[in-house]
Amino acid sequence: MGRVRNILVGKGHAVYSVHPDSTVYEALKVLVDRNVGALVVVDEGERFLGIFSERDYARRVILKGRASKETTIREIMTEHPITVTEDETIENCMCKMTDKRIRHLPVVDDNGRLIGLISIGDVVKYIMDEQKHIIENLECYIHGTHH
Repeated sequence: MGRVRNILVGKGHAVYSVHPDSTVYEALKVLVDRNVGALVVVDEGERFLGIFSERDYARRVILKGRASKETTIREIMTEHPITVTEDETIENCMCKMTDKRIRHLPVVDDNGRLIGLISIGDVVKYIMDEQKHIIENLECYIHGTHH
């Protein structure tokens, strides 16, 4: 089974972020413009503070009757989200995401600095690609075309 670094090699380390004092409305525009489901929350010094997701919006703004243009990300973001390192196995990520019912995992280095973000979609795609590769190799072996 692969590791988080394998996903980041394929998708890159780019992460879309939002400032904690931004409004929820501004953050939603970024989610839509970038076609992503979550943004990491960072301060001026690019210090990782938390994560803002579509789920945070639904549960902490819409269902509470708050206004998107008046509520700040700081008020509703998920602080201290579950994180992983590049060495974490894809299987462990899948377990964490399933057990905790989360769709995004910030990737941090040994000093806690943010270096990437993976989604459940990234994990599923990696597993599917890995299985496809195994099946192709087995088919080649069965047909005697394995090199």
